[in-house]
Amino acid sequence: MAESSSTPHAAASAALQPGGRGFVADWSADQRSFKTASWHKAMMWIFLLSDTFIFSCFLIAYMTVRMSTVDPWPNTSEVFALTIAGESIPLILIAIMTFVLISSSGTMALAVNYGYRRNRRMTLILLLVTAALGATFVGMQVFEWSKLIHEGVRPWGNPWGAPQFGSIFFMVTGFHGTHVTIGVIFLLIVARKVWRGEYDEEKKGFFTSRKGNYESVEVMGLYWHFVDLVWVFIFAFFYLW
Repeated sequence: MAESSSTPHAAASAALQPGGRGFVADWSADQRSFKTASWHKAMMWIFLLSDTFIFSCFLIAYMTVRMSTVDPWPNTSEVFALTIAGESIPLILIAIMTFVLISSSGTMALAVNYGYRRNRRMTLILLLVTAALGATFVGMQVFEWSKLIHEGVRPWGNPWGAPQFGSIFFMVTGFHGTHVTIGVIFLLIVARKVWRGEYDEEKKGFFTSRKGNYESVEVMGLYWHFVDLVWVFIFAFFYLW
């Protein structure tokens, strides 16, 4: 009995060719090459890895410019200050933006949790709350851009010192803001599919997984948590340094 139970595993092992040919044969076979994750989730991880390299290049470029410029770098506490009730409060808008985005990461985690419990109502509500928080973040970023443009900041210069400040600011925050905007759109798409019960009824279409499987909500959560994590690094390097 022991010999017969081990036969399938032994046969599978013997079928795999050694070296590169075995690698190609395994990946081209009609099976999941990622044994612990679906292709859906694995491809999102690969995309996030590539995006990590892009954001890393942006932040490294920022640090290089910051340390090599001969002109004084603007004081971010003053540049990003808001005057409220006659008092100038440094970085108050950035702090609120950070709080909103980090809070959205919590609601996204809860949406994934309720999704795997197949609680459609709570999953839908939490996805919509996450999308609303993301949209709020983008709205505050638009206000931030408008304020700085009104004060004279341009990609080629600014009134407070190093001309590279404007180009770095618009490039880094604009690229991240684009990610958040795309995330909000996809959150609404997933929320609509949850509302229509497409993950329960396995209706064919965009982002539809196997019946009763809310994995698309988790994959959306991976993207959203990544966007939140990137903002933490932007906040630390660009605004606090």
